[in-house]
Amino acid sequence: MTTENQPQYGPPQYAYMQQPRTTSGLAVASLVLGILWLGWLGSLLAVIFGHVALGKMRRDPSVGGRGLAIAGLVLGYIGIGSFLAWMLFLIGLVGASSTA
Repeated sequence: MTTENQPQYGPPQYAYMQQPRTTSGLAVASLVLGILWLGWLGSLLAVIFGHVALGKMRRDPSVGGRGLAIAGLVLGYIGIGSFLAWMLFLIGLVGASSTA
C-alpha cells in the first residue's frame, strides 16, 4: 500500500550530466600568436591556427573557444596587413630614392 506521501525506495535517479566543453588549444595558440605578433610568421601562424580551430569546432561541438579563434584571426590578419603595408612603403621609398 503506497501513497504519494510515502518515499519511494530504490536506486537514485541521476540526471544526465553533459560533459564540460574543452577549449581548443589551437584557438588559444592563435590568440597568443596574434597578440605577440612575432613578425609576419607569428601573424601567419595565428591565421592558420585560427582557421584550423574553427574547422575542428564545426566538426566537434564539444570543443569550445570560438571567440578566441576569431580574435586570433582578426589580430593575425591585422598583423599581416600591417606587414604588407610596411613592405609596400619600403619598396616605394627605395623606388623613389633610386629615381631621384
